[in-house]
Amino acid sequence: MKLQKMILSLIMAMVIAIPGYAQEKQNIDRKEWFKELRQYKHSFLAKELELTKEQEAKFFPIYDEMDDALWKVNRETRGLERKIAKADGKVSDLEYEKAAEAMFETKSKEGAIEKQYFAKLKSVLTPKQLFQLKRAERKFTDKLMKEHSKARAAKK
Repeated sequence: MKLQKMILSLIMAMVIAIPGYAQEKQNIDRKEWFKELRQYKHSFLAKELELTKEQEAKFFPIYDEMDDALWKVNRETRGLERKIAKADGKVSDLEYEKAAEAMFETKSKEGAIEKQYFAKLKSVLTPKQLFQLKRAERKFTDKLMKEHSKARAAKK
């Protein structure tokens, strides 16, 4: 009887622990994926903008700081959007309005952040490189989307 209880306890502990381990592994995998994506983006932008090694050393810390600030604004907005969407009809008109307002303000917040960092980037990049930066970012996104589409098509 004690052996059965011990075995049952061990099985229960494993059943409880495995999802936690899987979630932790998923978070680690996600962090690693974002890290690799950022490195890939660095390589892409360095090539597209024809950055010197000195420029790279100054540019990417500023650029990553800006990128993190933009990501934070979007994450906060998406969190609010999800909260309202999952509320299942228990949302007042005022809450919908405030959430919609936050969603519409996201672009202006992004613009303010980019404008703030423009001055910092201007001290590192040439006028031509500054001009090319937004084009390179769009090109990077397009390339990423094409690769994602290819990968999904290959899975089918």
